[in-house]
Amino acid sequence: MSFCCGASMIGTNGTLKHFRTHIHNVPILFCPVCHRVEIHHMIENEYEILAEYAHGDGASEVDFIEYVEQEEQELFENCVNNENEDPMDVVTNQIDMALDLLCFAKQIGDESWEADLKRRLSVLNGRRNKLMQRRTSEGYC
Repeated sequence: MSFCCGASMIGTNGTLKHFRTHIHNVPILFCPVCHRVEIHHMIENEYEILAEYAHGDGASEVDFIEYVEQEEQELFENCVNNENEDPMDVVTNQIDMALDLLCFAKQIGDESWEADLKRRLSVLNGRRNKLMQRRTSEGYC
């Protein structure tokens, strides 16, 4: 499980750019708060090799899945959330974890971490409110 700025990162497949080559379906982790993206640690070497070969061949686009076989379930089994989940569940889960971390930060007296967590909670709460507003306008309850 990877963490970024107090939130657990979400596992998904995405497109990354290596110089002029777009590599699709790369297993990545991204932060729902700051939007930082990391290549999943289990495929970093494979990604680097494929990216270098594709760039060297002058390919403009490559599909990671065509060249590297991995069990997706295995890659994302330790992720707290993944992109296939309901966005409201993801945000709610992220808020719960941030609140747990905030309690711990208060217990150990880490004021800087508390402030960071409060900012993250503010961002996550804003995202939750937008999701609630969208659901209300679309007729979901």
